[in-house]
Amino acid sequence: MIIVTGGAGLIGSAVVQRLNHIGREDILIVDHLGLTDKWRNLAPLRFTDYLEKDAFERLLDSGTTASRLPGGKLDAVIHLGACSATTESDATYLIRNNFEYSRKLALTALAADARFIYASSAATYGDGEHGFIDNNSQLPQLRPMNMYGYSKQLFDLWALRLGILDKIVGIKYFNVYGPNEQHKAEMRSLVLKAYEQIGSTGTLRLFKSHRPEYGDGEQLRDFIYVKDAAAMTLHFFQNREAGGIFNVGGGTTVSWNRLARAVFSAMDRPVSIEYIDMPESIRATYQYLTCADTSKIRSAGYSEPVTPVEVAVADYVRNYLVPGKKLGD
Repeated sequence: MIIVTGGAGLIGSAVVQRLNHIGREDILIVDHLGLTDKWRNLAPLRFTDYLEKDAFERLLDSGTTASRLPGGKLDAVIHLGACSATTESDATYLIRNNFEYSRKLALTALAADARFIYASSAATYGDGEHGFIDNNSQLPQLRPMNMYGYSKQLFDLWALRLGILDKIVGIKYFNVYGPNEQHKAEMRSLVLKAYEQIGSTGTLRLFKSHRPEYGDGEQLRDFIYVKDAAAMTLHFFQNREAGGIFNVGGGTTVSWNRLARAVFSAMDRPVSIEYIDMPESIRATYQYLTCADTSKIRSAGYSEPVTPVEVAVADYVRNYLVPGKKLGD
């Protein structure tokens, strides 16, 4: 049995869909569906059981997780469930949800001799002062710029101090976008937000730059299509020798302007961009550059090419957003 937490989310549903593709359906999905329409992401997927996160955590606390597993055998835990809002200010909530919960899952997986793969975050790199290199020994030097990033950093450091980081895999996802992200509200990717804005007004609004070395809309990010992110994640499920922290990103930078032009092109619309002031509340913690060093995951045997942003955006817009489809439909 494979447990996938956050299995109804953007990356989680893509991972489950890819597991289905390689013939695995013995999956327990754990998530919190709440009042969103995230449940729609589950409809095309094949899995054995579903549990709400609170009910699953009670099983963890009682030590009876095996009661939900056929034969009591746990093969892997792919832990992607978390609060991913970079603007979340409730530190206690983030500690409980992103750190303490992850710790319970890791100890459960290790006790069962199961593979443990978890989502760390590129937000742990902060402003990039120390680069974006996924070196385990560099972790104590990193300074996240928001509480979300720090909650992820806490677990990375805990695993490092406990001496288990080389036995598990922590994935630092960069800017992931693609099908099944509609439920993410303000944390949706620019691609989805742009598709909606362009469809309703014909124009896209981007933040102005407040640093002289970057032009308006020329702030740079490392974007990764969710299909590629899922493939990289499953690489560590199928190849179990590797351990430690790994970046999952495109390994290159793309400006907001270039990403916007890709959306306009995919929609067959003329480019029309308006630049607006960045809110004061986020200026101090805004990242102007992120770029994953992907040499480590390549050294770990991952050899598939990353989908170019124009190709990925066209696939997302034309094959999912326009027809209203989900992954697996």
